Amino acid sequence: MTTPAPKNSTTQTIARLRDILGDRLSTAEAVRQQHGKDQTWNPGAPPDAVAFVQTTKEVQQIVSICADHSVPVIPYGTGTSLEGHFSAPYGGISIDLNGLNHILEVNSEDLDCRVEAGVTRKALNAHLRDQGLFFPIDPGADASLGGMTATRASGTNAVRYGTMKDNVLGVTAVMANGEVIRTGTRARKSSAGYDLTRLMVGSEGTLGVITEVALKLYGIPESIRAGVCTFPSVEACCKTTMQTIQLGIPIARIELVDVEHIKAFNSHSKLSLVEAPTLFLEFHGTEAGTREQTEMFAAIAEEHGGSNFSWASKEEDRTKLWQARHDAFWATKNLMPGKEPIVTDLCVPISRLAECVEESRKDLEASNIYAPMVGHVGDGNFHTIMFFDPADELEVKRVKAAYGRMIERALAMGGTCTGEHGVGSGKRAYLPREHGPALAYMQAVKRAFDPLNIMNPGKNVAI
Repeated sequence: MTTPAPKNSTTQTIARLRDILGDRLSTAEAVRQQHGKDQTWNPGAPPDAVAFVQTTKEVQQIVSICADHSVPVIPYGTGTSLEGHFSAPYGGISIDLNGLNHILEVNSEDLDCRVEAGVTRKALNAHLRDQGLFFPIDPGADASLGGMTATRASGTNAVRYGTMKDNVLGVTAVMANGEVIRTGTRARKSSAGYDLTRLMVGSEGTLGVITEVALKLYGIPESIRAGVCTFPSVEACCKTTMQTIQLGIPIARIELVDVEHIKAFNSHSKLSLVEAPTLFLEFHGTEAGTREQTEMFAAIAEEHGGSNFSWASKEEDRTKLWQARHDAFWATKNLMPGKEPIVTDLCVPISRLAECVEESRKDLEASNIYAPMVGHVGDGNFHTIMFFDPADELEVKRVKAAYGRMIERALAMGGTCTGEHGVGSGKRAYLPREHGPALAYMQAVKRAFDPLNIMNPGKNVAI
């Protein structure tokens, strides 16, 4: 069990870091609070200081000094994670990586690039647009690519392009002893040694601080068609999705949005969508290809009661549609002022999706819990946003019980407690149930990489 570093050790650490960083080391209360609490129910805890870094060398110096005094190190990106990843329950130094914001190289012929950890996905895609390239992983928030790597992020495009684990070629990372390592090569495959890149992707800062990322890139499709289609039920949406995937239609995005979210979208984003369970869709390819894909999808949807088809090929119309989907969290949060949200991200095999969604929906209704639902249903991943009053003990108990049942239901169906948000501090309790004896081997890796347990302690496979 990790315990807070002795007060004098923390004081000495801060003094040494101030010599290096000057006024880029902050102990201001507001700054510390900002770097210790996310937007969800997970309890926050501020670090003792926040270091605003600009180079890998500075990160190396910080980690080395923290290791000298056994002081925790907590990496911080844009602060958009949802499972308490950057809270500091044992104090320590938060390393704010937003200053590492340079695009280091783009190799257009090989479809790859290398960026510093603080570069956001939107900044990268703006840089790539004139070269006819893009990076497809889109978790909604304008997250940093280092943070997306550390949490193994996913998003709306994952059904076609995969997740971060499929698109990271290598990382540069500062390890717990202050040593800098670089994993992977620019080759698209390798059989040389253990795959440390995949180990670092999803490690949530518990093994090292990622400072650079090498990524795969893709050509911008000739044709992009987006649209919406309404259905008589959420179950019909899921069955349509399942059949679309099973028939091999190369859909880029297929997102479930329930009635409550449609209402929130119309209010928050000033849309006029039909208030019914809806699939948001996007197809990538040639003009002929996207036309054929939309026709095939329409035929499947009609079998399940799909109607009110609306297609958009203009970029501004597509952008407005997807921005509304990305704003789902805020749109529903605005409807529930004073309430705290628990955001789930269950993922199950696609064949069990309709069953899992329907059972979860019935459970939530029976429990009298307001919980709008959306999902990246093309890969079996869906979210509910359960709202509760933190001052109402009975409501808190009821919501957390339903939350636990949803996770147990997904695990029983061969799924996972977290499809994309990560473990952080919020889902640690479910890892023994999901991984069994394998969890002990993960913890052994953590001990080997971080024997002092200073790297983001209390998160993920915490020891």
